[in-house]
Amino acid sequence: MRQGRGSLARRLLVGQTLVVLGMTVSIVVVAALVGPAVFNDHMRRAGHGGQPDVLEHAQEAFYSAGLQSIGVGLLVAAAGALLVSLVTTRRLGKWLDALSRGAVRVSAGRYDQPVQLAGSSPELERVADAFNGMAAQIQTTEARRRTLLTDVAHELRTPIATIDVTLEALEDGVLAPGPDTYATLRAQSARLARLASDIRDVSAAEEGRLRLSTEVTSIWDVVEASASQWRQRFEEAGVTLIHTAGPDIALHADRARIGQAMDNLLANALRHTPAGGHVEIRSSHSRGHVAIEVVDDGEGIAPEALPHVMERFYRADPARPRTDGSGTGVGLAIAHAVARAHDGDLQAASQGPGRGATFTLSLPSSPNLHRS
Repeated sequence: MRQGRGSLARRLLVGQTLVVLGMTVSIVVVAALVGPAVFNDHMRRAGHGGQPDVLEHAQEAFYSAGLQSIGVGLLVAAAGALLVSLVTTRRLGKWLDALSRGAVRVSAGRYDQPVQLAGSSPELERVADAFNGMAAQIQTTEARRRTLLTDVAHELRTPIATIDVTLEALEDGVLAPGPDTYATLRAQSARLARLASDIRDVSAAEEGRLRLSTEVTSIWDVVEASASQWRQRFEEAGVTLIHTAGPDIALHADRARIGQAMDNLLANALRHTPAGGHVEIRSSHSRGHVAIEVVDDGEGIAPEALPHVMERFYRADPARPRTDGSGTGVGLAIAHAVARAHDGDLQAASQGPGRGATFTLSLPSSPNLHRS
């Protein structure tokens, strides 16, 4: 730590020295003004007021003894105070220097060396803990930013390449303009728009900026609305969508966000269930929580992939590209973020490849809002 004229340790030491000097001057002045009068009064009460020689000698002895004792006492006290001040300011300077070096490391992008303030006060330890927590949060955010940039670059490659190839074929006359060509361009453009929207939502969720507009909502209405919206697409894909009715529970929730989560769960189930398969939606209520299960008998999930299926852009089979534009790779991450924003959770379960999967959206129900 720099010990220049403006350093905090130097200022504290100078300030404490001035306090000690001021205290010394105050004691000497007060003793000089008050001491003689008090002493003379006591001498007169003792019957020595009419003995000038005795009184003068006693006063001289009083002054001499008083000044010597006060001087020695003040010197000892001042030396002790300054020593304690010096030790304290040096230790404080060392702790502040550790915080300064930690800030420099963080600004340089090094987050793996937490600030240690061994032996410091509880206040400084709380500052160090808060600083280390901030550094860890910055590290997490930076890691997510880098991963997001990499993932986005990868995900943008396919639709951009498709649009580029289609436009080049149109320019070279290899491909004639027509409904199929326009449909391809529109599909890839829509995929880019969905990707941008989904990335915005999942980034906001990961940073704690996912806004909710809660109201008393019927969970049955939300689930039924999603099922109705997706039923035709399931029929077109040859997949049977079953909605098993459960108790109608009212809860405080953001209807649009819960619907968004349900849409992503149904889209994921449809994407991984072949023609002839089944997807079932179940609703239940137990111990203050509403559980919505989306169960399919499709491809299933390998055990090693289960902990990662809700990570954005994660693919259980990396060799399988998303060339059909059916998903952006962040749907489950958004559904999970919506659940957590409602103080709920989203869990995935599967008995293995080829044995289907179950996604359970759990939300806390509101007290006294159960509808019979």
